Amino acid sequence: MTRGSPTQPNRASAVSLNAFLGPWPDPVDLEADLLERVDCGSYVREKLSYAVAGDQRASAYVCIPKGVQGPLPAVFCHHQHAGNFGLGKSEVVGLAGDPDQAYARELAEQGFLTIAPDAIGFEERNWSPDGRSNVSWFELSTRLVQGRTLLTVCLREVSVALDYLVSRDDVDPTRLGFIGHSYGGRMALWAPAFDPRITASVSNCGCIPYRHSYSHNTGLQAEFVLPGFAAAHDVEDVIACFGSSASLLISAGTRDKWSTGAQEVFDGARRALGDKVELALYDTTHAFTPEMRARAYAFLRARC
Repeated sequence: MTRGSPTQPNRASAVSLNAFLGPWPDPVDLEADLLERVDCGSYVREKLSYAVAGDQRASAYVCIPKGVQGPLPAVFCHHQHAGNFGLGKSEVVGLAGDPDQAYARELAEQGFLTIAPDAIGFEERNWSPDGRSNVSWFELSTRLVQGRTLLTVCLREVSVALDYLVSRDDVDPTRLGFIGHSYGGRMALWAPAFDPRITASVSNCGCIPYRHSYSHNTGLQAEFVLPGFAAAHDVEDVIACFGSSASLLISAGTRDKWSTGAQEVFDGARRALGDKVELALYDTTHAFTPEMRARAYAFLRARC
């Protein structure tokens, strides 16, 4: 399967956003390979590898519910950051790390087919000698000097994973969701603006806008560095570029610094999307508690 031209935002205000993102990577054939298949009781977990750009490949877990009539709704499950570059997709399927981050596994147990890839620089895609060091700033800087951005590559890789999902006979291509915590929560604000196939997106503890990020205890993540972007834009402008069928749940902790500005972001998103955006606030720090996940899964069931 070959990707066509990169999916572009479909609203007028998106034109200026594209100017900051830089050139999109060239399309590639998926060339997906199944590496393993494990029976996990209520679902089957597959591990696969597929091409993302040139000679670069990504690995991902796909969790497939058993005993559920298809085609199924499917959800892209983006892992967190946490400064732990040795961990990515394995955490969201429950093989390592924090059990509260295993939302790809839990969604599969609830009847969703899920995909959880490693983002650039994490787990199997961390090329440092110890497999755990921060390589994100190298990945960013080497692109910036060429007039490119890391975020554009990350967004394209979301679309490539969705390409894989819709190539499966057991996936309903009209019911595609996205969920993420922290780093994944930030991507949940961007991905639906650049791939209109996403009909429901959950951003958990990752909605902090640029204007609240200029402090030593927050700062900017390498993947979201776009030269000049924040001089006149912020995340509300990105959300305003969502596809016409996309809905958003902003899930935030009132004591979480990465959720700073949640109400402001919601108010701005509400002006653009109306009742297709929801806000859920919780008395917690940077977490994805059972209560938060229950609300997120209910949102995906209703909107995806």
